[in-house]
Formats: sequence, structure tokens, C-alpha cells
Amino acid sequence: MDTGSKFQLMARGGYGARGAVFLLIAGLALFSGIAGGKPETKSALDSVLKQPFGRIWLLLIAIGLIGFVGWRLAQSLGNADGLASNAKGYLTRAALFGSAVTYSGFAIYAVQQATDIGAESGSGGEKGLAAWAMSQPFGQYLAGAIGIGFVIGGIVTITKGLMRKFERNLRLDSSTRKPIVLLCIYGLVARGLIFVVVGVFFVYAAFTVNPDQAGSMADALTWIRQLPFGGILYVIAALGLASFGIYNFVQARYRIVRQVGIPTPSLGTFG
Repeated sequence: MDTGSKFQLMARGGYGARGAVFLLIAGLALFSGIAGGKPETKSALDSVLKQPFGRIWLLLIAIGLIGFVGWRLAQSLGNADGLASNAKGYLTRAALFGSAVTYSGFAIYAVQQATDIGAESGSGGEKGLAAWAMSQPFGQYLAGAIGIGFVIGGIVTITKGLMRKFERNLRLDSSTRKPIVLLCIYGLVARGLIFVVVGVFFVYAAFTVNPDQAGSMADALTWIRQLPFGGILYVIAALGLASFGIYNFVQARYRIVRQVGIPTPSLGTFG
């Protein structure tokens, strides 16, 4: 297998692993009363262990997530998408690097759980990140900045869906384009809205200097459920997360993957 094929496998396997994780999160959200566990990434990974051959499946997901981290690093540090050398391009690459850091944590957690080496149940997630931020010099402001980053990331994700920017990096057949695009828009908008809610929780945690006020994806869904017509909105949001999982499978199958170092036109992406 040549370098190009390995690079393709890394990126596509990474998107596939992220898609599987979000489908599990959506499943936990829809059937939380039956399955137990919170609809968040670590709970989704833990649920895999309960299945037949769970450690093997979880290790495969971990390998995929490691590939996704590698792809995010190629996008951010290596500019694999050929982003323009301007403020927008650098901000996008910074966000992609943040995604690499986030998913590296989940990949490590998955490896620990699958191999039973150094596994722990720690707080982790958004609350753990908030606690770490507030323990730093000027931690309250750092936590607030992270929360604003979540809000901006959510808005960017929503915009990417509504303006269909993701299509620029997909090679779709005309016969399947419309239903796939609609599903991707739904998934991106739903995930973006949940990111905005998480970001608001994070800013509130910074304002109150209380990391426990930082909300996770599960907390965002719980807040949605408490709104008027919350039951319906909750289901719509959970199905949106499932659609985001499918969006990742679409990326795994149809995304145009460019190798680092190959000159490409400026496209602008966050996928």
C-alpha cells in the first residue's frame, strides 16, 4: 500500500469511527431510559464494551479515532485542504487542531477501556476541561474563551450546513446528491446548535467560577427537553446527532482526501 492509499485509509477510517460514535450517542439519547448512560462520547464508548466482542470493537473504534486525529493534524498543521493564508484560514486550522486535541483524548480513553490499561472513570469531558482551565492563571477568562470557542464552532457548523459548504469536498453522484445533502444539513445544524448550548453553559461556568456548571452534550440535550414541546425537540435533536453520524459516513465514503504538501486551490472547509 503506497503513502497515498495509507493517507486515504487514515482519513476515511477516522470519519467512519467518528460516525459510529455519534450514532451510539444518538442511540443513548433516544433509548436512555432503557440502555442507561448519558448521551455523550465516553458513555457511548463504554456501551460498546457491553456488546459481544466489545473490546475488539472498541479497539477498532480507537484505531479509527487515532486515524481521525492524524487527519485533523494533516488538515490543521499540514493544511491538507489548501486553505488560504488569511485570518479565516488560520482560524479554521486552529479549530481543526482543537478537534485533533479533543479526539486524541477520546482515542486514548477508548484504548484504555479496550485494553484495561490505565482505565479510569474520571470526570473528563467538558466539566473536566472547565476545571483544568480554571486552575490556570487567569483561568476564569480562559474558561470563558473556551466557551466562546464552542459557541463560534457551533455557529460555523450551522453555517457550513445551511450554506452547504461541505459539498465542495464531496464527490457525489447526481442521483444520490439531494437526499444525502439534506441529511448532512440536518446533522450539521443539529450538532452546531448543541455546540452553541454547550458553549453557553461553559461561559456561565466561567462567570460563576464553578466548573460543575459547564455542560456536556448530555446536559445540552437535557436542557432542550425542558423547553416547551421539549419532548419533540429532544427527539429532533437526537435524530440530528444520528444524522451527523451518517454525515461522517458520507465523508468516509465520498470525501476528496488530499495529501499534505500537494498544492490545491483554496476551498475553505470545516469537515
